[in-house]
Amino acid sequence: MNDLVSILTPTYNTEKFIRTTIESAQNQTYTNWEMILVDDASTDTTITIIEEFVKKDSRIKLFKLPQNRGNGFARNAALEKATGKYIAYLDADDLWFPEKLEKQIQFLKANNLHFTFSFYDSINEEGNDLNRRVESPNPLTYKQLFFCNYVGNLTAVYDADYFGKIILETSQKRQDWRIWLTILKQIKIAKPVPESLAFYRIRKDSVSSSKFKLIKHNFGVYREFHGYNFVFSILLMIRFLFTQLIIKSKYIKKI
Repeated sequence: MNDLVSILTPTYNTEKFIRTTIESAQNQTYTNWEMILVDDASTDTTITIIEEFVKKDSRIKLFKLPQNRGNGFARNAALEKATGKYIAYLDADDLWFPEKLEKQIQFLKANNLHFTFSFYDSINEEGNDLNRRVESPNPLTYKQLFFCNYVGNLTAVYDADYFGKIILETSQKRQDWRIWLTILKQIKIAKPVPESLAFYRIRKDSVSSSKFKLIKHNFGVYREFHGYNFVFSILLMIRFLFTQLIIKSKYIKKI
């Protein structure tokens, strides 16, 4: 069955990247999808660019927030509008390989799974390949995910008919990691498509480029999401940093 995939894309002042991001969705060999873009009150030409696509492709849908509410709020708003069996994430500056959705949906069905992800390559702000591939344990257990987010947001696909729509607090950072933790707490083990299917863009102003912000937000996952006390959360962060710096580095390959 050619099930509908809902692609969730929050946008905010991404005029430099949004065109190629949408085109990477349009280039998918799997064609039964809807792309739900929720703009978080952009002040540049992001909306104008998206509207050009909306006029030509009925699968692309734009919703505008009246005021800036943050990426998590925009992503939740997109999820509420989604009508597909499968939920996929594509941030406004990332790119998919043309076979991305087709391979993942086939993988889900062939293995009777309800969640999967894939490896991904890295590009810089200008779109140049950094010759770096980020892989993951295969299979990935809940315990492994607990100490390190191995799932690239731009690669994940889950079955909304099985899990429901997973909507989390918008004030909490590392929303993506919390979603995967919610999923793996239920299914225990996840299997990735063992190849790269996307390009992750590393930007100078992104949260992922700031080590201090990452430590702060990851600490919040243990303190707020899991509900551990301050001291135990500190101990978990020490284990997290060890995993991030020593263990995860083994899954980052030069290509």
